[in-house]
Amino acid sequence: MPANDAAAPVGTPAIRRRLVSMVYELLLGFAVLFLPFLVFEMIVKASHAPAVEHMRQALAFLVLGAYFIHQWTRKGQTLAMQTWRIRVQMPDGAPLPPRVATLRYLLCWMWVLPAAAVCLAFDLQRWQAIGTLAAGIVLWSLTALLDRDRQFLHDRIAGTRLVQLPKPEKRVKAAA
Repeated sequence: MPANDAAAPVGTPAIRRRLVSMVYELLLGFAVLFLPFLVFEMIVKASHAPAVEHMRQALAFLVLGAYFIHQWTRKGQTLAMQTWRIRVQMPDGAPLPPRVATLRYLLCWMWVLPAAAVCLAFDLQRWQAIGTLAAGIVLWSLTALLDRDRQFLHDRIAGTRLVQLPKPEKRVKAAA
């Protein structure tokens, strides 16, 4: 970030802090998808034909991509990242260009795609599938322990980094 930015990073956020922020991000993702899915369901009349199911998946992928890429290139933060005082940036502190934000978004799918592929390959259902997805997420989060700067693998590959921002200064009320 530019030198005049009052919120200069204070280090790398803890892995636990990033994971909790991601849980909040998951909840916000449902809100982001609500209106596009409402319109989509009205158009397709809530059909469950195989082609419509694939269109639902594509819609979720594109809407979430637009949301994340926009937020990361605009301020380096989504609402969840703002709440947990985390920002994504280039190693020199610059904001993410759209190409890098797009690459990061695609790489973020590695949190779930390998486990989803295992679920599909072995036809895992319900609790087995949830357990496999949870294991995949845990394994991907452990990639931060292998990195000297404690960045996740998708950030290392994309050339981005997550930084912890300081607590905002408390405003002192002026005496009346």
